[in-house]
Amino acid sequence: MHKLKTLALATATIGMIGLSPISAFAAEGDMSRELSEARQEGSVWTAFALNRHLNPFTIDVDVENGSAKLTGTVETSIERDLAEQIALGVEGVSKVDNQLKLDPEFQAKASDEPNMSQRFEDATLVATVKSKLLWSSNTEGLDIDVDAENGKVTLNGSAQTPEAKELAGRLAANTDGVREVNNLLSVSKADSSAAKAQNAADDAAAAISDAWITSKVKSSLLYSRNLDGLNITVDTQQGMVHLSGNVLSSAEKQLAVETASNIRGVRGVDADSLRIDS
Repeated sequence: MHKLKTLALATATIGMIGLSPISAFAAEGDMSRELSEARQEGSVWTAFALNRHLNPFTIDVDVENGSAKLTGTVETSIERDLAEQIALGVEGVSKVDNQLKLDPEFQAKASDEPNMSQRFEDATLVATVKSKLLWSSNTEGLDIDVDAENGKVTLNGSAQTPEAKELAGRLAANTDGVREVNNLLSVSKADSSAAKAQNAADDAAAAISDAWITSKVKSSLLYSRNLDGLNITVDTQQGMVHLSGNVLSSAEKQLAVETASNIRGVRGVDADSLRIDS
């Protein structure tokens, strides 16, 4: 976290005294943006601190205009990618400038440890599953902890409905590299109707860009174990997702539509141009 941003906030607050109404309004807008960016930086940093794969490292975060710049040193490219995925999962962060460097000394000894590759794979699975849950319109607000060991993913936390619990399990199971899912989510019926209403209100109020939707649909298709996402083109216009390209079966086409429909902000899916190879 950068002290300069804290200093800027204090300076902006003091500087508002004695300004004209127009200048004060502009200064207030700048301060609001700085506060929002500071909160985003804190959210990213906290997520890193709580992640057992990343908390051993010192990673600096600086957020400006929705772009998070990450600097520091990690051991492997897996941890570098993991940090990027986690930062992208923070609300308000739409882009990551990943300047994390790899530790050359660790690279030399990594090949001598046979279990290292599995640890990296598990770290990737945790990041991927967590990202898919954050992008989903039905699981984004749930309190879910994801852990992976030897390809077995365990979900802990709570879900508002049995349907939400089942969806979380399916999202994890349909992730490439996941061998088994242990779905330990508990279902709390208390205030579920109020929670659903709040989630709907949050979704309506959220300004989700077409570019954000396109990137998350593409990533979700690529992460799927049952789809070749490279053969599917995604385009989004005003929340309507258009899929084109080729799939191998009607089941794959249906899965592609379901995957896209589940992403936050998607108003509908047009798959008329998604052809089935004969």
